[in-house]
Amino acid sequence: MKPGVGSAVILVVDDEPQIHRFLRPALEAAGYGVERADNGREGLRLSAARAPDLVLLDLGLPDLDGQKVLQQIRAFSKVPVIVLSARDRDAEKIAALDAGADDYVEKPFSVGELLARIRTALRHVRARDAAPERLEAGELCVDLAARRVTLSGQALQLSPREYALLALLASNVDRVLTHRQLLTAVWGPAHEEDVQYLRVYVGQLRQKLGAIGPSLIQTEPGVGYRLVLPET
Repeated sequence: MKPGVGSAVILVVDDEPQIHRFLRPALEAAGYGVERADNGREGLRLSAARAPDLVLLDLGLPDLDGQKVLQQIRAFSKVPVIVLSARDRDAEKIAALDAGADDYVEKPFSVGELLARIRTALRHVRARDAAPERLEAGELCVDLAARRVTLSGQALQLSPREYALLALLASNVDRVLTHRQLLTAVWGPAHEEDVQYLRVYVGQLRQKLGAIGPSLIQTEPGVGYRLVLPET
């Protein structure tokens, strides 16, 4: 299937020709338009000039480190960025997410996994742009406008910190948020290293959410958490 009019355009920034040969037909078959950049500077130029709907960014580029490319993209654009990397160290993932990446996929990866991550990132953009005031997940309802959470129609008693944590996750559905992002946003910069503190609050939230708690708030080992809605 060729990209249709109005289909999302994906910019692939990678210096490996085989990655482009592998990804272009797969992305086009899924209905996306594809732009190609073989280095960081070209990726930055196309990010600004073509305004793609999503960027797939390799970290190991020949001219600029992918982390620096990501930081420069974030200086002028909110485009979703999915990092593609053979670097499997948690520190690399966390640095990319803290710098503004929306997700990461480790090389080698399957087409199916990558396409699922792309769909998720694009859904997150649509949800962000629509600025939803209510989030529903089965019997759970988070009313961000009223600052009210109900489970099976009953008000859920949450502390201010618990509510702030749940609201932040709910405002970033399907997006992994790092420990540092969550701690800084909810507790302030002075607590950005208090990971155990965060684990305690996540545990309390899951307990109050009952049976759906563990599947709703999912752990990204060594990285952070994401809120995942059940399939409907």
